[in-house]
Formats: sequence, C-alpha cells, structure tokens
Amino acid sequence: MKPKETGYAAGPLKLRLPFIHYRIEYQDFIQGAILCCVPLGITAAMVKILGIPIEVAVLMVVINNFFYLFHTSFGDPSIAGWITAGVPLYISYLTGYDPGVERIQALIALQVLVGVIFLVLGVTGITKHIIKNFPVSMRAGILLGAGFASLMRVFDPGQPFLGEIPLSFCIAALGSFFILFSTRAIRFRKRSNVFAWIAGFGIAPGFVIGYAVGLITGEIPLPNGVFERVFISIPLGEMLSSFSALGVGLPSPDLWISAVSLAVIAYILAFGDILVLETMIDDCNNSRKDEKIVFEIPRNHLITAGRNIFQGLAVPFLPLCGPQWTGGQALVVNRYKHATPVQQPSYWGGASSLFWGMSLAMVFYPVVQFILPGKLIGFGLTLLIQGYLCVYLAFSICTTNIQRGIAGVMGAALVSANYVKLWDSAFWSGPTMSLIIGTILYFLLEHDSGTRDELVRKNI
Repeated sequence: MKPKETGYAAGPLKLRLPFIHYRIEYQDFIQGAILCCVPLGITAAMVKILGIPIEVAVLMVVINNFFYLFHTSFGDPSIAGWITAGVPLYISYLTGYDPGVERIQALIALQVLVGVIFLVLGVTGITKHIIKNFPVSMRAGILLGAGFASLMRVFDPGQPFLGEIPLSFCIAALGSFFILFSTRAIRFRKRSNVFAWIAGFGIAPGFVIGYAVGLITGEIPLPNGVFERVFISIPLGEMLSSFSALGVGLPSPDLWISAVSLAVIAYILAFGDILVLETMIDDCNNSRKDEKIVFEIPRNHLITAGRNIFQGLAVPFLPLCGPQWTGGQALVVNRYKHATPVQQPSYWGGASSLFWGMSLAMVFYPVVQFILPGKLIGFGLTLLIQGYLCVYLAFSICTTNIQRGIAGVMGAALVSANYVKLWDSAFWSGPTMSLIIGTILYFLLEHDSGTRDELVRKNI
C-alpha cells in the first residue's frame, strides 16, 4: 500500500506549510544561514559573463533560493540546486554570442528549453521508467563519479581550500566529519544530551571553529562594512527591464534551435543528480522506520520544469535550475538519519528549514557580509561531505565484484573523460562518456550473465 502523505493535495503536488505540517528545525535553519555564502559564489561569473550589476546578480541568487522551497513545500524531498556540472559548458556557449541582449536571450532560450525537457519527460513518465530499470552498477558509477568530482576539487592543489586556508579548513573539516560520521560521536550522542544538541547543528560547529581559527591566523580576512545597511538592495525594476524576457524580448528562432543540444546535455547532467537523490532518500527510509519519505520523479520534474521556465523568462539564471544539490541533501539526510523522532519528528522540517535559513539570511546585509569571508570553508565542507556520502552509498548498493568494477570505471570516466575540446562538441562531456562506457560494460559483462544470488555466491 502506498504510504499516506501529509499536506494539502493539489494534483501530483502536496502543499506543506510551516508550523502546520512541519516545525522549523532551528539547527537546520542555522546551518542554512551559514551556507548562504555558497550560492552567492556564482555572482562573480554572472557579472563577468552576462554583464549584470552585482546588486542585480545578488537579487537573482536570492530569488532563485526562495524558489528552492517549492520542492519541499509541494511534497518533493529534494534539496534543490543548480545543474552544476554544466556551468563551464554554459559559459562557453554564452561567450559565443555578443555581450548584452543577444547573450541574455541565449540564456533565456537555454533555460526555458531545459524546463520543457523536464516537463515532457516528467509528465510522460519516461524518466521514471528509465530509472526504475537503471542497472545498479551504473547507478553506483554515477554516485562514485559525483563523489570523486567533489573530493578531487577539494584536494586539488590548484583549489583554494588547502592552498589558501589549510589550517582553518582542516580544523573545520575534521570537526565536522567527527560530528557527522564518527562511530564514537554516535555513542556520545546517546550518552550526552549536550553533545547530541551540538551534533544536531551538523557542520555549523566545525564551521564556527574553523572560521575563528582563520580570523586568528589571518587566513580569513576580517568582515568589513557589516553594518552599512540592514537589507540587501532590491533592484527588481532594473532586473526585469534589462535582464529578462519582459525587457529584452524573446529569443529569435535561431537562438532556440542552437540551444537544443546543450539543453539535452544539461538534462543528462541532471539525470545523475536524480539518481543520487533517489539513493539518499532510500537510505533515509532504511535508517528511520517512523516516517516514509516518498520521492516521485514526475513531481520532482514538474517543479524543476516550472522553476526553469519561469526563471528563464523572468530571472535568467546562469547555473540553471537542477533537481538536487547533493551537498545540501547530504547534510539534511545525515542529520535526519541520526536524530530520534523526538529530536526531529519529520524529514520535511529539516529539509525546509535549511532553505528558510539560507534564503532569509541572504536578505539581511549584515549576515551576508559577516559570513561571506568564510565562504571557502562552507563550500569546501559541502564538497567533502557530498564526496564521502556518495562514495559510501555507491559501495553499499553494489553486491557483486562485477558491479563494483563497472562502477569504478564509470566513476573514473565521469571525472576524466572530457572530450569536448578534442572532438569539438559539448556532447562529449565526462557524464555523457561515463553513461556510454557504463552502458557498454553493463551489456558486455553483467547483463544476463547469471542471477544476482549466483554471482554473489561465486564472489564475482
């Protein structure tokens, strides 16, 4: 029997309201407020590529963040985010057009088409059918690739995490990992109410300690201009008149046609996020039996489609609107799994509170200015946690050595097999190559090679 969902039914959607269907979890709210510095990182690229004033770029990020709440507010357990892996492709595509109106219109066409793809595939159920029959080995390969991509970025000497803030970042990372994943910490949670309360804040304690160390050592600059004003600027009129379809007009037919292939690639990139999301929700349901979290792909696609189509026309957003933010999802899932029903009665409270905290924090200028110097710590911690959880989930769902081998090859291909420049087409990105290689290996090595129980018995 299909589990009953709380909320007001509206077709495939289930409206959930704060204080009625879930309580605000202040610990997730505070985590979200701290992580408000992460989405603001895209503003530099928006200013450079799209010629958008910084105040308008910040407003776009804030609006996009409030739209994340549509997922948890309408019954989708996703901690939504960007289609991040394609950002370099979108930038390369847009720089092929003249700065100004044409470039904005090119982004409008791309984002609206991505929304249409989500809408069609969600309504028809095609994606749901594909994922239902998607091989475990390939699912694990995408999880491994997502994990490797995150961890490689953290440990890359060219990245700033260990290169610019080594002491503060390492202290923040070790503290956060101990609280979130240590078996000793799990025992401490049960023995000490004080430690359980501290651990409920997730990465916040580690972030605060690392931030303080960074200020003391000089790795992190002191915040400045914190109390210049109370709220951020809201240049809504300028945004609509100069950087939306209402002001610059709809794209020409040529722009729509030229955006089709990249829109398809963006969806392929997002497909991996959908698989990661489904696996994480299954992990929640296996860990907590007091609540059944229902993830429906058509519902997720419908909301993601609406975000892309509306924002494409009114608030064209460079990273596009994706079905999941794995780093944020990992934080919410991990806290929910290790909380008791008394500590966190419902998944929806934590999932929604994270974005209530993040979105509201970005409205207040002093909060943003105070937290922004620690953005590298916050961003790096989400990458580390995302990588850790993706890797262990990939290993946990594989039951045979053939599955583990295919997953490993796919994961390596996803992070390294980028043939875009070599073959002069955006189609041949790492995720695309990973899917192709995984499909070939699955049919060559695993498909119809024997029953699962027989393969496990033979340790193959």
